[in-house]
Amino acid sequence: MTRTEAPVADEQPTGRSLLLYALIGGSGVVLDYLLFLLLFNVVGLHPQLANAISTTAGITNNFALNARFNFRKRDRILVRFARFYAVGLAGIVLTFVLLQVFSGLLGIDPNLVKAGSLPVVLAFQYTINRKWSFG
Repeated sequence: MTRTEAPVADEQPTGRSLLLYALIGGSGVVLDYLLFLLLFNVVGLHPQLANAISTTAGITNNFALNARFNFRKRDRILVRFARFYAVGLAGIVLTFVLLQVFSGLLGIDPNLVKAGSLPVVLAFQYTINRKWSFG
């Protein structure tokens, strides 16, 4: 690309991409957290199982929206989803550890631990997804 050419959709400036990722991530976070609250507090699932289910729903939501509107990648969709999901699983593991330490060992309410883990996991996942899943 020369200096006079405009960037194509797949080459969005990082600031715009990060903002859109955060907005999309926010929708996934809301879905994740509300589903977690429902599964843990209403259905009575174990917090780790509720977390796995709610996070999976958030990951799937975020992949679909990021692939369509942010990174605009429609090729190798299964490979990209597998990578995105792998990054999501790393987020599940990170949240699992945080729940185990802060709730299981220190007795902090799992609802608060889950809420506190969300921004940490979001930043971690954006960094990896931008370069690996949609790079």
